[in-house]
Amino acid sequence: MTTGLIPATILTGFLGSGKTTLLKRVLTEAHGQKIAVIENEFGEENIDNDILVADTGEQIIQMNNGCVCCTIREDLRSTLSDLAEKRRKGELDFERVVIETTGLADPGPVAQTFFMDDEIAESYLLDSILTLVDAKHADGQLDTRQEARRQVGFADQIFISKSDLVTPDDVNELMHRLKHMNPRAPQRAVHFGEAPLAEVFDLKGFNLNAKLDLDPEFLHADDGHGDHDHAGHDHGPGERCDHPHHHAHDDDVKSFVFRSQRAFNPAKLEDFLGAIVQVYGPKMLRYKGVLHMKGSDRKVIFQGVHQLMGSDLGPKWAPGEEKLSKMVFIGIDLPRDVLMQGLEQCLA
Repeated sequence: MTTGLIPATILTGFLGSGKTTLLKRVLTEAHGQKIAVIENEFGEENIDNDILVADTGEQIIQMNNGCVCCTIREDLRSTLSDLAEKRRKGELDFERVVIETTGLADPGPVAQTFFMDDEIAESYLLDSILTLVDAKHADGQLDTRQEARRQVGFADQIFISKSDLVTPDDVNELMHRLKHMNPRAPQRAVHFGEAPLAEVFDLKGFNLNAKLDLDPEFLHADDGHGDHDHAGHDHGPGERCDHPHHHAHDDDVKSFVFRSQRAFNPAKLEDFLGAIVQVYGPKMLRYKGVLHMKGSDRKVIFQGVHQLMGSDLGPKWAPGEEKLSKMVFIGIDLPRDVLMQGLEQCLA
C-alpha cells in the first residue's frame, strides 16, 4: 500500500540496552531495505566512528548498502523535513526512517512531532515506538529512573535484550512487571539486535484502523486471570497479583482498562476526555480504545499521546457482534477512580 508517506519508527531504550547493536545491523546489513537512521544519541553509545565518519562536515552519510545515517544537529523537525526534501529531489533514496532517541529521553514529544506539524505529517507516517529493555539491568533502572518506566509505557513493542545473562525466572518476572506497566505492547526476548526486521517495522502501532484488524483480542481479552500470556492483564485496585516469584514493584507507570457494554454519549465523552487530557496530559503516556457510540453503527477508534488525541471511524459492528467499548490507559500515577467514574458518567 503506497500512501506515499514515509513510515517512521522511534527507537528508545536505556543506555546499554542494545539500541546501537540493532541500529548497526539496520545500517550495515544487506536486508534490501533503504533506511534512513536519525541519530540523536550523543555520548558513550554513539554509533562507531567507522560507520559515522565524525569529521566530515556532512550531516547525512550514505552507506554502501543504500542506507542513510544522519546526526541531528538542529531539531528533529528540520532534520525530517530536510531528509524528505532531499528524497523528493532524488538526492537521497530511502524507504523508511528510524529515529533513535537518547537513553534518557521521553519519546512523547518525538511522537507528537508527527501529529502536530503539518509539513511533517504530509511526508511521514509514525509507525511505532520500540523500546529496548536490558534484562540484566532493567530492574534497577526501572526502580530508580522514571524515564525508563516512561519508555516502557510508551512502547508499541518491547524487545528484551541480554536475556541470556539472567535466569529464565528473572526474564519471566521482568516480563510480568513490564506487562503491568504496559499491557498492550507485545514483548520479545532478542539477542543482540537479532530481531527479525519484520518484527521491527510496519507494526502500525499508530495506525488507528489497521491495529484493530491485526489485534482482535484487544477487544475480547479478559482480565488476564488464568491466561498465560496475561493479555490485557490488569488488576483492580488492591487486587493481589498471584504469580510465583513475583515481587511487587509498585511502579508509578501503570495501566488500566475500562470496559462497558453500554454506549457512550459522544458529546459527554468528548468533553470529559478533553478535560482529562488538559489536567493529566503530561502524565498520560499512551491511551487507546475501541468505542461503542450511541447513534453510530460503526466502531470509533481513538488513541493519544500526552495531550494529543485523535479518533477515527472504524469498521461497522458485525451483525450479532457484541457491542463493547474498551479503553486502555497507560500513565504515571493516573487517578484510576477519577477516570473510571468519569467514563461511567459519559455512558448514554
